Amino acid sequence: MRIEHIYRFPVKGLSAEALEEATLIQGQCLPHDRRFALAQGDSPFDPGAPVWMRKSNFACLMANARLAKLHTAFDPKTEELAIRKPDGEMLVGSLRTPEGRASIEDYMTAYLAEEARGRLRLVEAPGYNFTDIPQKSVSIISLASLAALERAAGMRLQPLRFRANIYVSGGPEWGDFDLMGREIQLGQARLRVWKRIVRCPATEVNLDTGERDANPPRTLREHFRHMDLGVQAEVLEGGRIAVGDALEPLDPA
Repeated sequence: MRIEHIYRFPVKGLSAEALEEATLIQGQCLPHDRRFALAQGDSPFDPGAPVWMRKSNFACLMANARLAKLHTAFDPKTEELAIRKPDGEMLVGSLRTPEGRASIEDYMTAYLAEEARGRLRLVEAPGYNFTDIPQKSVSIISLASLAALERAAGMRLQPLRFRANIYVSGGPEWGDFDLMGREIQLGQARLRVWKRIVRCPATEVNLDTGERDANPPRTLREHFRHMDLGVQAEVLEGGRIAVGDALEPLDPA
């Protein structure tokens, strides 16, 4: 298998950003991945005492399909976030200042309207990632497995519906499941695959239209007798990864 795409999602629920390379750090997520989130108006999340919470506490595609219509970009050097609505209206706000964060909160609260369940809060906590599981991991999807799902569904499914960090080509369909419990070499980094990813209604959303036009969890269940696509891997030894790098098992099956 080889890396075809690397993505990070700086703000939970918002746009992916493609990378040519990244440096993985032991025990951490991909840098800047899910670093920020928009806490729902009724969410009890406390940045001063962060504990893992389910995605329903934050703006996310599972509950807020219209997020797919937004185009966003994050600059980690300036820590500015740009958000563009479907009508072309754009906001650029600094995540370093209370004023910048407040402008983003106001903009997104108005956009989600009643779906915001009150006023959204842009939240961040040092060392915390707003991932769907409490453990810090890097998510990997086999494009061969995705192709099998597409054939079963009878339609093309955008890879980014599944919001993974790394997409790999090569290997057999569902071959990534054979890596469960095993160590792998990914570029210069060493990881351990430890969990299959159970798919949720977020994958129903067409990223171009913001409409729910497919049901991958049901297709997986009906055709493959599971609801999984992709795996989670823990970074055991950090290092650089880049598009084109190989994914190789380090121990026998």
